[in-house]
Amino acid sequence: MSVALIETAREFKDLCAEARRDGPLGLVPTMGFLHVGHQSLIRFAAQRTSTVAVTIFVNPTQFGPNEDLARYPRDLSGDLKKCEEAGARYVFAPRNPEEIYPPGFQTYVDPGPLAAPLCGAHRPGHFRGVCTVVAKLFAMSRAEQAFFGEKDYQQLAVIRRMGRDLDFSTEVVGCPIVRETDGLAMSSRNAYLTPDERPRATALSLAIAAVQDGYASGVRGVASLEALARAQLERAQLRLDYAEIRTAQDLAVPGEANRESRIFLAAFLGKTRLIDNGPLVRAES
Repeated sequence: MSVALIETAREFKDLCAEARRDGPLGLVPTMGFLHVGHQSLIRFAAQRTSTVAVTIFVNPTQFGPNEDLARYPRDLSGDLKKCEEAGARYVFAPRNPEEIYPPGFQTYVDPGPLAAPLCGAHRPGHFRGVCTVVAKLFAMSRAEQAFFGEKDYQQLAVIRRMGRDLDFSTEVVGCPIVRETDGLAMSSRNAYLTPDERPRATALSLAIAAVQDGYASGVRGVASLEALARAQLERAQLRLDYAEIRTAQDLAVPGEANRESRIFLAAFLGKTRLIDNGPLVRAES
C-alpha cells in the first residue's frame, strides 16, 4: 500500500479519525530529512499499531534566532519513499506553517523544570516550541501511541511529562538510538558535516564509552566521569556545549553516579551542533 501525503490539518484530523476506527494509530513526529533511525521508529510503530502516521514539519517555534531553521535539510520526495519502505500509511507534511500555527496563534505549552537543564539551558525556548507542536499533533491525531528516539533523551522525558500532566491519552514510547557502524548517532544534522569533520564526530560515542569504562572500573564521582567525556571531545577539537551526568528519570544531578545515571553530551563541530547520550552501564550484548 502506497503512502498518502496529507498537506492540511483538516484532512490529517479526518484521516486519523478514520484510521482509529480500524485499530490503534501510531504517530511518528519528525522534522524530515529522514534516515535509518527514523525508519526504525516507523517500523517499530508498525509492529505495535494498525496504522502509522508520520509527520514532517520543520517547526519554527523550536529554533532560536541564530539557529539553523533556514538551512535545516529538507527532502520531501526522499522522505515519502523512506516512509513507504518502513510501513507508514500517512505522511502529514503541512503545506505551510499556518496549518499548524494559524493567524493569531498565541497559546504555547510551558515545559516546566525538566526542560531547564542541558539543551534547555543552551537553547532557550526550544522545548516550549517542541511541547507546543507535539501537543497539537497529539490533539489532531489522537493517536494511541507516539514514538520518539532516545537520542533526544531530554525531549523524550519532557514530552512524557507533558503527556501525563495534560492528560493526553497518547502513550509516549521511547525507542533505542540507532548508530552508524562507527558509533555516530544518526541525525539529520549529520548531513552538515564536511568530509574532514565526519570522522571527528565519533568523539561523542567515544566519550560515552570512556565514561562507561570509568564507571565499570569503579569511578563514581560525577565530576570525574564528566572529565573523561570532556577529554574525548577536546581531543577531537570539538567545542563543548555540555557534558553532564544526570539521573535518567528526572534529569537531576546525582550526588554520586549510579546505574540509573546517564551521560549527556552536546558539542559543536564546525557550525554543526551534535548531541548524544547513553547509560553509564553498557547494555549486555
